[in-house]
Amino acid sequence: MGEQPIFTTRAHVFQIDPSTKKNWVPASKQAVTVSYFYDVTRNSYRIISVDGAKVIINSTITPNMTFTKTSQKFGQWADSRANTVFGLGFSSEQQLTKFAEKFQEVKEAARLARDKSQEKIETSSNHSQASSVNGTDDEKASHTGPDTHLKSENDKLKIALTQSAANVKKWEIELQALRESNARLTSALQESTASVEQWKRQFSICRDENDRLRSKIDELEEQCSEINREKEKNTQLKRRIEELESELQEKETELKDLRKQSEIIPQLMSECEYVSEKLEAAERDNQNLEDKVLSLKTDVEESQYRQRHLKGELRSFLEVLDGKIDDLHDFRRGLSKLGTDN
Repeated sequence: MGEQPIFTTRAHVFQIDPSTKKNWVPASKQAVTVSYFYDVTRNSYRIISVDGAKVIINSTITPNMTFTKTSQKFGQWADSRANTVFGLGFSSEQQLTKFAEKFQEVKEAARLARDKSQEKIETSSNHSQASSVNGTDDEKASHTGPDTHLKSENDKLKIALTQSAANVKKWEIELQALRESNARLTSALQESTASVEQWKRQFSICRDENDRLRSKIDELEEQCSEINREKEKNTQLKRRIEELESELQEKETELKDLRKQSEIIPQLMSECEYVSEKLEAAERDNQNLEDKVLSLKTDVEESQYRQRHLKGELRSFLEVLDGKIDDLHDFRRGLSKLGTDN
């Protein structure tokens, strides 16, 4: 029947760096399929993982192996036959737990298979020793009868022949399985070796393409920055346009008001002309009045001058009059005195 998968999961595969024995080296570029296989013919268990045409894990489980969880999503085990340490990185803690439980289960099954194989070997050895002892007894019993001795020898030979045929068939099956496994591994190794150079070339191409893409990304980022700046400018221009539109609406409203006002301009102009005529007439009247006022001022000044002159003359007259009155009083007193004397 050959090997059959009994458990399959996906994980990132790592191997310990053979030079430092400390750092992990990625064995796969991405998560790959990791499976437990059971070989019915050899009653053995293996963990196998293939990335493309490359076999990255081929580890036979032995009872001495131990799977260790080093974090919530990472586990490892050492394979002395492969002279390396394998590491698996899972996407969840649940996947890691299932893989660890299956590892313990397979490890226990490998131990039971080893113990069962040892029991078979011990049973076969004891049977051989018993046959040897019985042969001695038969030789002792040969003195009793040759037919019994020959029959016993014949039975022993048949049992030995049957066991030998079964062992030969089992060994042939195991040898054929080993040859097929070796052929598969050899083919995978050859394909892997042949694809290494191709991977190197692809890696170089990818690296160049990555550099080109990085440069393109830098250019696009610069263009995006320019676009963002242009967007800011456009936003500012939109705001300015909205402000200008608002101002334009206000101006249009003012223009409508002015147009309404312009409809009454002829009337206002006629009224203005009438007012202008009135103003001119008033100005003429005002000029006449100013002339009259000026003439009146002149007359007033002349009248004031005459009044001052008359006042001076009146004062002189009053002084003369006072002198005359005094003389008249003196004259009257003289008359009165004269009359008294007479």
